[in-house]
Parts: sequence; C-alpha cells; structure tokens
Amino acid sequence: MKSSVVPIKIVLAGNQTAPTAKVEHHHSLSTLYGNMMHVLNLHRLMLSNGWLNWLILIVAIFLGAAAGRAVIAALDSVGGRLEKKGWHFQAVLISSMAKPANLVIFALSLLVGLGQLHLNSVLRYASGKMVMLLIAIGVFWYLYNVVEMVEIALKRFIRRHETPLTDQVVPIIRKTLRVFVLIVAVLFIAQNVFDRNIGSWLAGLGIAGLAVSLAAQDSLKNLFGSVTIFLDRPFLTGQQVTYQGFNGVVEDIGFRSTRLRLFDGTLVSVPNSDIVNTSVQNFSVRPFLRRFLTIGITYDVGVEKMRDAVNIVRGILESDEFRGPVRNPENPNDYPPRVYFNDFAADSLNITIYYYYRPVSDYWGFIDYNQRFNLKLMEEFEKAGIEFAFTSRTVYLAGDPKRRLPVYLIKDDSAPPPEAPAGGPKN
Repeated sequence: MKSSVVPIKIVLAGNQTAPTAKVEHHHSLSTLYGNMMHVLNLHRLMLSNGWLNWLILIVAIFLGAAAGRAVIAALDSVGGRLEKKGWHFQAVLISSMAKPANLVIFALSLLVGLGQLHLNSVLRYASGKMVMLLIAIGVFWYLYNVVEMVEIALKRFIRRHETPLTDQVVPIIRKTLRVFVLIVAVLFIAQNVFDRNIGSWLAGLGIAGLAVSLAAQDSLKNLFGSVTIFLDRPFLTGQQVTYQGFNGVVEDIGFRSTRLRLFDGTLVSVPNSDIVNTSVQNFSVRPFLRRFLTIGITYDVGVEKMRDAVNIVRGILESDEFRGPVRNPENPNDYPPRVYFNDFAADSLNITIYYYYRPVSDYWGFIDYNQRFNLKLMEEFEKAGIEFAFTSRTVYLAGDPKRRLPVYLIKDDSAPPPEAPAGGPKN
C-alpha cells in the first residue's frame, strides 16, 4: 500500500485581518493629511505673499511680545507702589491686569500680522477664531484675578463689623466666584468661538442642579442658614447665648452647624437652618448687667428708720467704693441706681433696688460686686439697728426684752357670775 501525504494549511485568525486594517488606517491618515494640505494650500500661500508680508508678520509678533512684557513691568510697578501706599484694592485691580493684558496684546499683534497676509477663506476664518479665543481667554483671565478684589472687600467689611467668619466664609466665596467665572468662560467660548449650541448644555446643567439640590436639601438649608448668620450677625464666636434652653458660649460657627459650649462642659451642635428660624438670646451684647433686689424690713421698724434704711442703701451705691461700676462715666444719668420703698408685703416692708453693672464682659467681677454690696448692707443695717424681715409668725412673749408684752388683770365685782353649763351637777 502506497502512503500519501496530505498538506495541512494553518491560518492564524489574529493575523488574518491585521494587514487589511493596517492598510485602511494608513489610507485614512493619508487622506486626512491630503485634505489638510489641500485646504492650507501652502504653495499658493507662499506665492500669494511676498517676503515683506512675512516680515511684517514676524515683526508684529515680536513687537506684540515686547509690548506685552513692557506692559507687565509697568503694571507690576504701579501695583507695587499702590500696595506700599496701603491702597490694596487699587493695587490688585492694576496688578491683576498684567498677564491678561500681555495675552490680549499678543493676540492683537497676531491679528495685525495675519490681517495683511493673503489668506484663503478657511485660513482667514481659522485665524480670526484663534485671535478671538486668545482675547476671550485674556478677558476671563482678568475676571478670574479680579475675584481677589471681592475677597479684599469682604475682609474689610467683616473686619469693620467685628465678625470672626473671615477664615470660613471668604475662601468659600472666592472659590465659588472663580468657579462661576470658569463656567461662564467655557460657555462663552463654546458658543462664540466654536459656534456650539449651549442650550442643551444649560438644560443638562439645570437638570443636574435640580437633582443635586433635592438630594442635598438639608445641607443647602444649613448653608443658607450660615450665610444668614454671617449677614445678620445675631451672635459671634465667644459670645454667651441661650437657644432652646441651652445656655453657653458660641465656640464655632460652621457652614452646617453652630457649636455651643455649655457651662457644664457639654458641646452642643445646632443646625444653622434651625437657628435662623428660632429666637436666640445674646447676653454678650447687653449694655450692662442688671441686678434686681428686694429686701424686707420688719413692720415694727417705724417711719424714721424706714427712711434711714432707704438712705443707707442709696448712700452705699453712691459711695466711692461702689459708685464706679454702676455709673456710666460718659453719661451719669444713663441707667443710674434706683432705690425705693415700694410695697407693704404680708411679712415685711419691701425696698426695691436696681443697679446696672459695667462692663458686661466681667461677669465674675459682677458677682464679687454683689457680695461686697450685700456685706456692706448688712453691716450698715446692723449699725442702725434695722432688722431684715423673713416669712414667719411672731409670738410676743412678756419676757422678750425687745418686745415687752403688757398684761393687765381686770377685776369687776359688779359683773354677774358666769352661768353654769346646762346639764351640770346638781347640789
């Protein structure tokens, strides 16, 4: 039997279409390159413009670059001088213009140089769009830098109104404004330079913004609440406030919540959206610390000693030792101390005392002043023999040396004897 050999053809699938794809890709690049060269038509461009036209283009670009450098140096010099004089706002206004002005000057020089060349419609359209793009970038670059002026103005406003929110609010506002400028720049360039319809973009941004706002509704409420606190300034960091029964010192004002440090050491975080919709008592902005005191004198004191008691209290408050903190040095008639005998109570004759302590920030000084006043009042009343009254029932005894009770025995022989009770004993 004669054996035969059958040839086997092996075809690799991975390499089967590779040469075809490579040829098609090379063909597409060649076609694109050919179309580009046809549009540019460099041969015709070189023939249509003489050496003088190209020289003018080069000189215009060189002069534009030189003029831009000169403008940068001049504006930086003027800005530095204004900064030394303390005119920070004007210095930022001038210095922020330096580099954007350089770009705009370069774009204008390029416009002049390209404008005197003989270009076809496609190249002239493309060169015009390029110059417009450079000018738009320069303008929005300047606006981006000018945001720093807003930051300076906000810092001055906050410093003038003595609010500690500078480190928290100003950076957020600066970043927000700069992001806004960038978004406007992108939309402007897309519509006016690249001729894109941005209506669909805006609609998409609106839908996305609506979804984000619904998802972050509570966070946005707190954010706007913090802005309201910043603008309205109902309290500042370090001030003592009372909110919904919480009495403490404001430790921090954030964009989500305000933190109160209570006097027992507890830290309470309150959402800003709740604070702006609820009343808050701010004790630190009071012009004074008022004390209202009622002291009772016993009924047996007599008229003269009651007058003495009122005069003693007034004399203590007008003395050199106690006068200073309860009298406004700028206007002595502004909330002076008041002392009056005002009421006949059930157990005492009442004297009402009002005085207004300054400064408000010295709370423990106010407590010490009250103690010294109380001790002085007790001392003076003891010297004058005036006794404080307290709720009690007095039993007068004959043996009390201070309150002698006279006892009289009345004997009348003409009075009939008392009748015997009914049903009494019989003789």
